[in-house]
Amino acid sequence: MSSDVQLQHQQAKELIELSNEDEILKRIAEGEKDLYALLIRKYNQRLYRIALSIINNDSEVEDIMQTTYIKAYENLNRFKFQSSFSTWITRILINESLMYLKKREQIVIKKSGIFFPEFFQQPPVQTPLMKVINSELKTLLELSIRNLPDKYRIVFIMRELENMSVLETMECLGLSKTNIKVRLNRAKAILRDKLKDYVKEDELLPFYKPRCNRIVDHVMEKIKESGVKSSFQ
Repeated sequence: MSSDVQLQHQQAKELIELSNEDEILKRIAEGEKDLYALLIRKYNQRLYRIALSIINNDSEVEDIMQTTYIKAYENLNRFKFQSSFSTWITRILINESLMYLKKREQIVIKKSGIFFPEFFQQPPVQTPLMKVINSELKTLLELSIRNLPDKYRIVFIMRELENMSVLETMECLGLSKTNIKVRLNRAKAILRDKLKDYVKEDELLPFYKPRCNRIVDHVMEKIKESGVKSSFQ
């Protein structure tokens, strides 16, 4: 990941940690809408990786992320502070991603009358993500991760790339601790553990600054100009 992206994510995290994320959420609910941009920058990388692990289509990820942020903002009253905001918004993202897959499947069936599962398992030949990854080894790892079976790919990305805890992964996916462990171990076996040592985890599936800024700008524009309101207000 480029240094400016790392700095951007770190600054957002530090600002939120200093103020306490729950406090930030309460201030947003009280009308300080601009603070929502901090949350977007903090979670862009995570949501990008997880959405990509589900839909495996880089060109559609940003739309799903934007929808997730808007829905989270509109439904802040449903966030009861019983779980972390990160878990809550990740669940929203997973639901949006699954809805996208369902809609795409329906479109394919409607057009052709036949559903070919392999169509969804093939990663794009060339994507913006691939263009910014120059190392041959990182490209190999990138493709290997993208080609993992769906149920293994999402667990691997959540646990190994996003460093999410077992508990949070369980809560987001609705799986048992045993299932998480089994799927992670199988993903590692497929990828071969020795390959992972050649690159840093934050260099895989990066969400670069222009895309991060675009997500922030689009979401905040909709919140400010399109009459989108937090349900807290």
